[in-house]
Amino acid sequence: MFLDFYPIVQDVNVCLLPLEYLSALKPFKNEVPQGHHSFQLVSNAQSSQDPVGHPMMHQAAFNQATGEAQYYDDIPAVQGELFVYMVTSTRAHAKIINIDPSEALGMTGVVTFLSAGDVPGQNRRMLFNNPEELFAEEEVSCVGQIIGAVVAESREQARRAAQMVKVTYQDLLPVFFTIEEAIQHQSFFDPKRKLERGDMDKAFETVDQILEDEIYLGGQEHFYMETQGLIAVPKGENGELELFVASQHSAYTQEVVGITLGIDSNKITCHVRRLGGAFGGKVMKIASLSAITATAAVKTGRPVRCVLERGDDMLITSGRHPFLGKYKVGYNNDGTIMAADITYYSNGGCTLNESLAIMEKALLHMDNAYKIPNLRGRGLVCKTYLPSYTAFRGFGGPQGLMVMESVLHEVAVKCGLPPQKVREINMYREEECYTHYKQLFSPRDMLRCWDECLDKAGYHDRLQAIQQFNTSNRWKKRGISAVPMKFGVGFSKGFFNQGAALVNIYKDGSVLVAHGGTEMGQGINTKALQIASRILKVPMSSIHIKETCTGNVPNAAPSAASFGTDAVGMAVKDACEKLMRRLKPFMENHPKYTWQQWIFEAYCQKVSLSATGFFMGPHTDMDWENSEGPAYYYFTFGACCSEVEIDCLTGDHKNLRTDIVMDVGRSLNPAIDIGQIEGGFVQGIGGSDDQGSVPVQDSCPL
Repeated sequence: MFLDFYPIVQDVNVCLLPLEYLSALKPFKNEVPQGHHSFQLVSNAQSSQDPVGHPMMHQAAFNQATGEAQYYDDIPAVQGELFVYMVTSTRAHAKIINIDPSEALGMTGVVTFLSAGDVPGQNRRMLFNNPEELFAEEEVSCVGQIIGAVVAESREQARRAAQMVKVTYQDLLPVFFTIEEAIQHQSFFDPKRKLERGDMDKAFETVDQILEDEIYLGGQEHFYMETQGLIAVPKGENGELELFVASQHSAYTQEVVGITLGIDSNKITCHVRRLGGAFGGKVMKIASLSAITATAAVKTGRPVRCVLERGDDMLITSGRHPFLGKYKVGYNNDGTIMAADITYYSNGGCTLNESLAIMEKALLHMDNAYKIPNLRGRGLVCKTYLPSYTAFRGFGGPQGLMVMESVLHEVAVKCGLPPQKVREINMYREEECYTHYKQLFSPRDMLRCWDECLDKAGYHDRLQAIQQFNTSNRWKKRGISAVPMKFGVGFSKGFFNQGAALVNIYKDGSVLVAHGGTEMGQGINTKALQIASRILKVPMSSIHIKETCTGNVPNAAPSAASFGTDAVGMAVKDACEKLMRRLKPFMENHPKYTWQQWIFEAYCQKVSLSATGFFMGPHTDMDWENSEGPAYYYFTFGACCSEVEIDCLTGDHKNLRTDIVMDVGRSLNPAIDIGQIEGGFVQGIGGSDDQGSVPVQDSCPL
């Protein structure tokens, strides 16, 4: 058809076309993105030696730019090192009849094959009251489920041998992959969640209009630059084991490895220098990979390296949950929403993993910035035959508030009102407001972000210009939209809201800081250095952070929930303040001494120059039976305005301009915080463009 159409197009006289049709001939131009940043300056009264609040470069930026920064797979080969490669299921739902590794074991370089029978401890463990298998034993529930692992002298030998392991299956029914199919089969994980306030039935009886609709949000791949993996090194004494691992939650990795091997955590040391991106994807799944690799190391008595190839990483670890939101909304003709009944369905995959916590966060964020007097949210995690979905930046929050934003937009269209006006009509306004789960907060800063965003974006003037553009162009159209945001910070499971640190001062005056957070590009180490520099009153160049290590800081919480710097920063502050209290007598007695002299004097007087710091965060919890509880430490707010242009013929589109205003409190480092905001926005564009994985070829995600 194209060959028939192309000559016709060539013969068209452009001069005869209406002017509004000519935009079809203009492709989008690729331009270098440009940005303008503004942030709050520190007070003039602040000491010039105090780095907190100043826009400072990421402390590892030069090393990362030059390639000198070391990630786990940059670590030189350990003597006698082997490689492990996973053998995964090729069936979505099947009984395992037989596993035959004989051909693989006969190949050059292959050392051994691992399966469930080789696990010295527990192959099955409970995760959030649901069973998780390290190696599938009797049945597989998705393509990509790990059945075994080949250990060989080289990566390529391990990879080739894994392909030769023969697994005999007996296919089982049912097999389904989508949320809609799961609803038909009533396939859901327990428990189901619900939040409710107000009288829904009465509200629907009194409103002017009722709207019912749904919105689907596809999944999204993490696509971190560094794939998941680790090096497991047996120490050869007392069962000790060291792991150099790419994990956001090293303490959990340590725990799972201990359960798998049947040994205590005090014999397992996890080292995390830095991650090459994570976005939530390296919290849970890496623990299972670590346990398999550790099992290989213990069985062979040699170091074992695991590095997932990109395709295997995407298949085994999965990504952001697809969501389906179905809603019934009651509203008045002036755009005021009086009632909203929303049911959220997420595709959890074949195991629960973190899906329940993600669904809970979606429900907790369903109100976003809006005071809906009668609001009900129900959350159901669908059990399907896909690899288990896991945490991703925002952790359910984006899906939760996206449904509400769709509701606001549809109500605006039905009422014939500007969407921005309908949003403003329904926003929280009082100085003291309560969420739909009865947590008190003030929307003052949220409203400030909203007003400032509209003003800086020139929203109203640009809206008129866009309307004129659309009138003059038949095949290119522009649109502009602004949305507010209210986002809870911290873990709703209160025991995670804690942080720990260790600060050592050496006789030469240099300082070593260790903490339980994980550096994955977000700048947590840089901010920890700034905090230590402020409290100790020494330059950042005198302070060093080496790595995250379970041997230095035990039982650390995951670096997640936008809470890492809060917890770790306060712990570093606590440790440094302890040291300064010990040093205070020497500083007062010898005011003219240098820092090094104070330190040496304290050492000579047998004063400890090492201190642990701890931050016990606030109590947070949710009573799901009564729809109430302090779910978050606090809220952060923001607003975003974007203008886009689309090609109506091809579907091509371009983001022309975006204005973002964020309330981050008092920024420790505006340069890093702005980078995080920009990075989150760009990743959000990917999510909104629906990077959903589509099951093909017996459910292998594409």
